[in-house]
Amino acid sequence: MRLEGIWNDVYGSTLALYVGRAGGHRWLLTCTPGTAAQALEGMARLHGKGSVLLLVQRGSTPLRAVLEEQNNVVLGRGLAGVLVLDRDLSGGPALSLPLSTVHVESSGLEYREGGEFPAWHDALSGQPPFWEPETFGESVAASVCASLNLPVRVCAAERLEAAFQEWWAAGMPGGRSEPASAGSQPPAV
Repeated sequence: MRLEGIWNDVYGSTLALYVGRAGGHRWLLTCTPGTAAQALEGMARLHGKGSVLLLVQRGSTPLRAVLEEQNNVVLGRGLAGVLVLDRDLSGGPALSLPLSTVHVESSGLEYREGGEFPAWHDALSGQPPFWEPETFGESVAASVCASLNLPVRVCAAERLEAAFQEWWAAGMPGGRSEPASAGSQPPAV
């Protein structure tokens, strides 16, 4: 996918818009600063239709604000789904995060962080994965997505490309019903 632009928001988060071939859907990829370099590398290799907005954030409030903004009806079609870079997980419990006040030096903004967030499960599993305890774990970002009824997947940074391809191949929004041949892939940017 081709990098179209990079900017910062009032929360101090960094956003980057990647655009693929015409058509497809809008996706969001979110990570923390610790996995941002791997996210950039993976996005440079990813090929697909539609667009992916990369959000490098430090908390639930900045993520929720971007998700709500991206699902605004003024933009047309909402997000097809969210991929969270963390570790490979298939679901997680509800979370209760302590409330705190965060001050953003770059913008002068103060905001509240924390709150109650629901349990979540991988968009491809279709149900909570209680039978896979080794892949069940906390993910604040995934729980924020679940609170907004957004399809979500959580994977390790090295699986970014594979996670998107699995989603698309499964016939989920923006996906294709059969794998593309190597000859149909556009050149890497």
